[in-house]
Amino acid sequence: MNRFDADDRAWMERALELAARGLYTARPNPMVGCVVVRDGELVGEGWHPRTGEPHAEVFALRQAGARARGATAYVTLEPCAHHGRTPPCADALVEAGVARVVAAMRDPFPRVDGAGFARLQAAGVDVASGLMEAEARELNRGFLSRMERGRPWLRVKLAASLDGRTAMASGESKWITGEAARADVQRWRARSGAILTGADTVLADDPALTVRLGEGVDFVPPLRVVLDSGLRSLARGKVRDGAAPTLYLHGPGAVPPARLDAEFAALPLRDGRLDLEAALHLLGGRGINEVQVEAGPALCGALLRAGLVDELLLYQAPLLLGDTARPLFAGLGIEAMAQAMRFALVDEARFGPDRRLLLRPIPPGAASSAPLPGLVCP
Repeated sequence: MNRFDADDRAWMERALELAARGLYTARPNPMVGCVVVRDGELVGEGWHPRTGEPHAEVFALRQAGARARGATAYVTLEPCAHHGRTPPCADALVEAGVARVVAAMRDPFPRVDGAGFARLQAAGVDVASGLMEAEARELNRGFLSRMERGRPWLRVKLAASLDGRTAMASGESKWITGEAARADVQRWRARSGAILTGADTVLADDPALTVRLGEGVDFVPPLRVVLDSGLRSLARGKVRDGAAPTLYLHGPGAVPPARLDAEFAALPLRDGRLDLEAALHLLGGRGINEVQVEAGPALCGALLRAGLVDELLLYQAPLLLGDTARPLFAGLGIEAMAQAMRFALVDEARFGPDRRLLLRPIPPGAASSAPLPGLVCP
């Protein structure tokens, strides 16, 4: 059994802090951080900024130079052992003469998955794993969802009044929350690989679904995804403004137009509607780690009923909209307390008069979970 002391934990905490710097740019790769320590002194550190660029270990070893020999490398994910766009990090650690590698967790990517540890151990490097694994998994929950479930982590973003209403009966919804809360939404968009909406939302609001951050903030524009079985929302064009790529997911009988600045892909039907699980697997196959849903009550309700929602990002404003306004979710079919859907509160924050709740579904019969350690919020 691996034994770790307070110093080990402190260095891994630093590696996780570094890894989080890739929150907006590293995808579809995981966020990874690395620190190299010799005789209790930090001699090198780095993180993975984006696909195609060097991995965290390479940056840390470059900074350490000759001082890496005999040192300990703390890395948030098992070093890779294959030639991809960059050479294997396990080989780089061996060549640098690192004596010990402490990893937060094993990498489930099939071309790594233990091979990195095996290569290090074969070269005589002492390998230990499992330090702050819960924090590392939380950081890369989207990547791990794609590797382990074949689909992205799904987050539903909602803004609601105190009485749980998201828009007036007419569809009017600007603005339920204040400017600070809306700015926070942009940071959650920036960490997402895709922003998903439905045809009804496009027709009603003509949203752009782009990321709007301050100058100098680097991010990879998320894919905009429109679920539109019959392609009836094509007349509304902000979602195709060129600021980010756009994908329409439609039914098998729909015929995409010959010339349009967007991609199209057909989905199978389930019970006469687009197969939502198939949609997520399609996005997983495109390297999407996290999906943020920004849609109306019908699509949000359908995703929740299908058991596909991993977390809710709920902004709540101190106002009332009345019982004729639109609800958070439609079609849940709850008629008794025993059928109630329960959620664990993972994180809470305030933005002026508004508050943000991050909630995760509690499976029926399971106990409420405590807030997760090391949660990285934008």
